Amino acid sequence: MNTNLKHKDITQKIIGAAFEVHKFLGNGFQEVVYQRALAVEMRKAGLEFDREIEQDIYYKDFPKPIGKRRADFVVARKVLVELKAIAVLENVHEVQVLNYLRAYRLEVALLINFGEKSVKYKRLVLSQRTAVRN
Repeated sequence: MNTNLKHKDITQKIIGAAFEVHKFLGNGFQEVVYQRALAVEMRKAGLEFDREIEQDIYYKDFPKPIGKRRADFVVARKVLVELKAIAVLENVHEVQVLNYLRAYRLEVALLINFGEKSVKYKRLVLSQRTAVRN
């Protein structure tokens, strides 16, 4: 296990909060229910976050945003959190999150799925040239 993960202190707290939510709610609810419960747990964990705030989308080195998108959470202005409540995460969901990281000019994201029997998450990191799933 890599002990030098970027923003590890933040992502560990988010993951712990997600497990707490799933432990109580299980699966079967709409994404917004998990989003609200996760906000409660992240607040308890002392995490600063923005929820459903419009984020600017940037293109290449163009200095002005070309559009907007609502992120589920941006935690500590460093970690993007995208939630799903679906039967199985697919590659397309990872690609979506990596695109958001590029557009938002962030490096680290968590893709969390509450729709399975057990909560599932993927930590995604965008380096200068490549995307890393860890």
